[in-house]
Amino acid sequence: MSELMNSSEYQSFRQSIPRISICVEGNAEKGTWKIFDAGPRDVRCPIVCLPPASGTADAFFKQVMSLSNDGYRVIALEYPIIWKMKDWVEGFIKLLDELNLDKVHIFGASLGSFLAQKFAELTVKTPRVASLVLCNAFTDTSIFQQTASAPTFWMMPGLVLKKIIMGSFDKGVVSTSIADSIDFMVETLESISQKELASRLTMNCMNAYVEPQKLSEMPITLIDVYDASALSQSVKEEVYKCYPNAKRASLKTGGNFPYLSRADEVNMHLRIHLRSFLNTRYSPRLDNEEDYL
Repeated sequence: MSELMNSSEYQSFRQSIPRISICVEGNAEKGTWKIFDAGPRDVRCPIVCLPPASGTADAFFKQVMSLSNDGYRVIALEYPIIWKMKDWVEGFIKLLDELNLDKVHIFGASLGSFLAQKFAELTVKTPRVASLVLCNAFTDTSIFQQTASAPTFWMMPGLVLKKIIMGSFDKGVVSTSIADSIDFMVETLESISQKELASRLTMNCMNAYVEPQKLSEMPITLIDVYDASALSQSVKEEVYKCYPNAKRASLKTGGNFPYLSRADEVNMHLRIHLRSFLNTRYSPRLDNEEDYL
């Protein structure tokens, strides 16, 4: 068992916060979202965390534990088996409706960041997103050079799909915290089925791109790292160009999974991003007026 998975914090997370399955479609296999929902249920505009293709909802346990302890409502989720972006957006809308949530703040990592942007873009006429925090983000799936392969992922063995995903993990000498984050993600990857991996990789690599002009009024924070990650500097620069008004939070180190390896810094930037929403209709926490006197 990895160090992070064996940690008292993770054990406390799993013991105190149940994993809930919510079926929003007739077919339970295709329409079941798995979530961890922590913090006060009275909060109607929580933070929703969307994981990368390689991750489960557990990847955000440090955000769930830290922020919910401060009164924020945090929902970490993992996706059903969905192959098309349109179907994912429709399914996510149904999930929010099931949870009785009008709008949400989304913290998306890698694939999660792309899904967050597309969801905000495709619901712009009937907004469901209050703000975005995008970690190691990209705006065009062509960067992975797998567009031609995407239609065949459904038939590939699970071991092959896992090899594709782990090919982006850092194999060099890294700090202990980054090594621990990689070990955690490798371990959780084992719990993801072949169909789940295939559907995620399909959405990650199908021919799609974001139309950032539709998100020009959206409050956005971009979190990235200066050290090695799966995304090149040119990809990061393209994201900056797409969102010139976004706030930037660059971490000196963090690798592919800074929400695990640099959780304190990521959580700090999440709090800073959400600060302007406190004591408003879209506050992600139960506000105490005395805190802001």
